[in-house]
Amino acid sequence: MDDTDTLPEALAEEIRARVFGLGFIRLTQTLTREGRPFRISLRPVRVKGEALTQAEMRDGAQSQTRNLSEPAARKGLEEILAQRGKRELHLVTAEGDLHVRVTKRGRPLVSRGRPKAAGAPPPPAAHDRVKRQPLTDFDAAPLLRVLGIAADDGTIRASMRGKYDQVNALLRAVEPLLPEAPPPSFTVVDCGCGKAYLTLALQRFLTLAKGWPDVRVLGIDRNPDVVAAARAQAQALGVEGAVSFQAAEIAAADWPKAPDLVMSLHACDTATDDALIAAVRSGAARILCLPCCQHELHHALTGGGPMRAVLRHGILRERLADLLTDTFRAQALRVCGYRARVMEFVSPEATGRNLLIRAERGLRPGLGEAVAEYRALCDFWGVRPYIGRLVADDAP
Repeated sequence: MDDTDTLPEALAEEIRARVFGLGFIRLTQTLTREGRPFRISLRPVRVKGEALTQAEMRDGAQSQTRNLSEPAARKGLEEILAQRGKRELHLVTAEGDLHVRVTKRGRPLVSRGRPKAAGAPPPPAAHDRVKRQPLTDFDAAPLLRVLGIAADDGTIRASMRGKYDQVNALLRAVEPLLPEAPPPSFTVVDCGCGKAYLTLALQRFLTLAKGWPDVRVLGIDRNPDVVAAARAQAQALGVEGAVSFQAAEIAAADWPKAPDLVMSLHACDTATDDALIAAVRSGAARILCLPCCQHELHHALTGGGPMRAVLRHGILRERLADLLTDTFRAQALRVCGYRARVMEFVSPEATGRNLLIRAERGLRPGLGEAVAEYRALCDFWGVRPYIGRLVADDAP
């Protein structure tokens, strides 16, 4: 490669001045190295009162974070600017965004965002324990504006800060299920996609931050007005060829065969079970589920043996029904050949519905122990849950 593959010196000097000037927020560069996505980012942090620069490097699925002094940070920036080949660099400062895309031929394409609104508060001081925000791993400004999370100047709307944090948390929850190497294609089904915040965010994240070549996402929702709005958002982002939507019930939708990932986020009551049943029957490799309201077992619980006393108290009965519903779901997935884990999604202070079920195919379906545990749980509480259709269909 020749010198035309490097950034023009005037542009490099502008980046240096803005990174080490007032109002610097974040610098991110993404490229592909040895067939794997490689991303490095810099941002200011304060650790024990000392101003440092935090460098985060992600090489494929591997991640490394270091806090640098100013001399080390300046050296690191020079290494970033010296990179060659096709790559993208995104600089965020109070003066506005700077986005540089270097083509395969070494041509830098530069675009600039407007400055932050006058009087806008500076970004909060970070520290070395701040959670990573996947939406900062790529130029998410167009996505956030289309979704209504960000204003025209790119700042996150105060009323949408919670949604911004939630989408970041969901992307973090998805990551452990993703393959380490970029697959040739990856298909996702989002059941009960609603306003398509995660539907669109995941496609953009996998494509732009991970560098995956072919990511297809199908959003399913029974509300045709919501689906029409989601289609308009996909068109506004220019991804209507990669993101599609169906107005249908989950069980009646036209599902792709063996999707790589199925998501069900806050689908009410047995709609969550419909999503899990459809995912298993379609041969899904991975499942991510955030259950919402769970009413099915609340009035159906009749057994309990020595624990029947719990059922006399409404609030205890309700909480027990919630826990049992998700226990049955995880166990039914295990019967069907999935390694399932139930974990906390966000802190209980953020929402009472804070459990997440993450499952990956990898067990032999119909294991006798898993089936016996499921049936013993049903007999103990005197119930036959909706999710049991999976066990009846797939267990021996």
